[in-house]
Amino acid sequence: MLAAASSSKALWYATRGTGMVSLVLLTASVGLGISELVRFASPRWPRFVVAGLHRNVSLLATAFLAVHIATAVADSFASISLVDVLIPFVGVYRPIWLGLGTVAFDLILALVVTSLLRERLGFRAWRAVHWAAYAAWPFALVHGLGTGSDTRLRWAVAVTRVGWTRTASSARRVTAALGSMTIAVGVVAWMLVEPMRPGWARKAGTPSALLTGTKPSVSHVETGTVSGRSGSGAR
Repeated sequence: MLAAASSSKALWYATRGTGMVSLVLLTASVGLGISELVRFASPRWPRFVVAGLHRNVSLLATAFLAVHIATAVADSFASISLVDVLIPFVGVYRPIWLGLGTVAFDLILALVVTSLLRERLGFRAWRAVHWAAYAAWPFALVHGLGTGSDTRLRWAVAVTRVGWTRTASSARRVTAALGSMTIAVGVVAWMLVEPMRPGWARKAGTPSALLTGTKPSVSHVETGTVSGRSGSGAR
């Protein structure tokens, strides 16, 4: 039982870490993608460098996302299945917030598949999917805030604020700037009245068995969020 608990805790930390890294890299990828769209260039950052960084950062974000999903499915704590990974809002663990992450993954998966088939699909079809894939970022961000373990931690708040600032700053160069800022304000306001407040785990849809600590191998305490793993807060 101790071995099982240790293994589950390792998977939990891996899920948390890779999820945050994926979000940071996805934020950087979106910013670089917008820079490409507005044809940003400078003597130090010629366009081919920006394009190369965008491609490599996107691939790295996808790799971390794959590990994030794999560890979440392998961890028995929340009972996340492969169906939950592909079909949004059907799971029993925080279905809305987990479903938003599924939507983000589906968009990224569509981008990966169409990129591999780009020559057969043609540039216009690929570009249309590529534009849609930018929606993955806000879905991923709200997913992390709604179901993540570290929403209240200062460093997580700092990462979120930097992500909004950097992406919104780039977006000002395109016509979607005002909409981006409006969404940013809305998400910050929502953070303050929902996931940052005690009791969010129950409101988010965490199964009662996990809140009351009846699941085997790991003990949990209801402190407004599910806790019990090194005191780091709920998942």
